[in-house]
Amino acid sequence: MALEARVAESGGRPDSLLDALTTAVAIVDAHGAVDYLNSAAQVLLAVGINQARGRPLAELVREAAPIERIVERARSGAEPIMHRELRISPMTRGDSHFVVDCTASPLDAGHVLLEISDTTRQQRISRDNALLAQLDGSRQMVRQLAHEIKNPLGGLRGAAQLLERELPAEPLKDYTRLIIREADRLRKLVDNLLGPGAPPNKVSINPHEMLQHVYQLLRSEAPGGVAILRDYDPSLPAVFADRDQMIQAMLNLGRNAVQALGEYGRLTLRTRAIVNATIGARRHRVVATIQFEDNGAGVPPELADTIFYPLVTSRPGGTGLGLAVAQDLVTRHGGLIEFESRPGQTVFTLLLPFEEASDG
Repeated sequence: MALEARVAESGGRPDSLLDALTTAVAIVDAHGAVDYLNSAAQVLLAVGINQARGRPLAELVREAAPIERIVERARSGAEPIMHRELRISPMTRGDSHFVVDCTASPLDAGHVLLEISDTTRQQRISRDNALLAQLDGSRQMVRQLAHEIKNPLGGLRGAAQLLERELPAEPLKDYTRLIIREADRLRKLVDNLLGPGAPPNKVSINPHEMLQHVYQLLRSEAPGGVAILRDYDPSLPAVFADRDQMIQAMLNLGRNAVQALGEYGRLTLRTRAIVNATIGARRHRVVATIQFEDNGAGVPPELADTIFYPLVTSRPGGTGLGLAVAQDLVTRHGGLIEFESRPGQTVFTLLLPFEEASDG
């Protein structure tokens, strides 16, 4: 309220106090046009005050309807309105989006003051910690299941082999061979669930060399109607990684996207570097991001919270192991796989640190 009083005392016009704040502040006039952005708001929206003044919020922010609604509610109700966890994407930064808490407070002459707090980092830390906790729980569950399954499978396979030797007729042996094949298939499935036993053999390697290998494999496997595009950041430095394990993780993500597209669609392989990034509760100076973006139907909402669990799949005939194995391999490198999905745009992002982490 002190901020509102200070602005009100200045006739609804901002002063140097607003520019000193780290919270983004905007003032919208009675017609819904931007009248002022403080320095933090200009950084958040990637636009200068001269370019923003007089323009409606819809010209500065994609999908601005939620913010416009709380502005109108504050103006008509003459009381502050708060909305948490809004997603905004600046028009000038198409590849960026933020999660914000937004408070709209009415001022004189129909003006409304917007306070926009960027909570993206806090949201990311919470989400990453949830993914890591999910992975730990998944690993424990899989180890217990593997122990319960592998021992009986070994006995079943051995009994089938002994029985096969005693059977007099060759056609009868087809049944024991079927039992043996299925036992071997289940054992292989359990081994895949457990993931690699050895720790990563990390070497310095260009991430684009690994991704290019994955690109060539995906091109050879994808249907003719699926376009695979590349959007690489050539300045990306080398990472320390196990080449085979990282290629397997990337290939699983790529194949998952291609299979989600079906016969037609577009998959984009994108690399970027982000600074001062967090993975879980660990802060990194620089992190490589390797994205697999497709324009398919998206991840079903009912699977969003369990998509990285083993045996979870929405595809008929799928094993549900691709994403679980990829997540396991990446976390062995101190990284993480995140995803965002809506119809027409699904992005799986592989985060891989360049250097040792520090507590953040």
